[in-house]
Amino acid sequence: MLGSAASNQTGAAVGALAFPVIGPAGVVAVRQWVAAAVLLAVGRPRLRTFTAAQWRPVLALAAVFATMNLSLYTAVGRVGLGLAVTLEFLGPLSVALASSRRRTDLACAAAVAAAVVALTRPRPASDFLGIGLGLLAACCWAGYILLNRSIGRTLPGAEGSAAAAALSGLVFVPIGAFVLVLHPPTAGALACAGAAGVLSSAVPFLADLLALRRVPARFFGVFMSVNPVLAAVAGLVVLGQALRWTQWLAILVIVSANSASVLTARTPLTAVRRSPRTAPRAGRAATPGRCATPGGG
Repeated sequence: MLGSAASNQTGAAVGALAFPVIGPAGVVAVRQWVAAAVLLAVGRPRLRTFTAAQWRPVLALAAVFATMNLSLYTAVGRVGLGLAVTLEFLGPLSVALASSRRRTDLACAAAVAAAVVALTRPRPASDFLGIGLGLLAACCWAGYILLNRSIGRTLPGAEGSAAAAALSGLVFVPIGAFVLVLHPPTAGALACAGAAGVLSSAVPFLADLLALRRVPARFFGVFMSVNPVLAAVAGLVVLGQALRWTQWLAILVIVSANSASVLTARTPLTAVRRSPRTAPRAGRAATPGRCATPGGG
């Protein structure tokens, strides 16, 4: 999960360098295409063997994946990074709150929410379309967590993620073609957008799928608060953007809340169990860590 977040924020910073040339939509399109190519090579999905029950979450994840990236990038351009990130974090926070009944988890989620607001310093905005797009990204992130968890139960390896990424890339073919014709890209812009596709889409997509097979959705939702933390650290190290003492305090609160959520867990986060509903499909051998339902949550 930490590797996913670090890769995601690094890729976002690199991809932003291409905004002046091809815009957010162009960057997202190239990201989706590169992510699809990488995940297809890694996952090698056998699409003809997918059942209707397995296709449904894959199709839903493809739609969510495409909508999440485009809506977030567009929201950032309209209402600013701080407010957009804060609004988007409502998605995993809602998953954490809805998935847990423990007071400790609820307290950790509340502390994290307050700290994210302090860290991102969102400013009021009257751009209701931008706010709506930020909330749409939040809904998509919540759906992304739940659908990845469902796909991890029913499809082995990265087959489900690869299929969803490929479909998402197909959706962006007409969008990307229109944008790139309208705004001819440079080699540098394509390189930045391509790097973002690997770092911000392919790597997190695969890492999140593997993580959600091993940890409860409630913990994953809280842990996603490390994304704004790593974004702030990247801004400090790469861009020289100094942090206020209140932001350092917010980072401390987020790290402490995540640590408390782990240390007070009733069952090990890596515990898994197998049920008849999540048994591997006939003809495929089960391997440790595959097609298993994460314990708890």
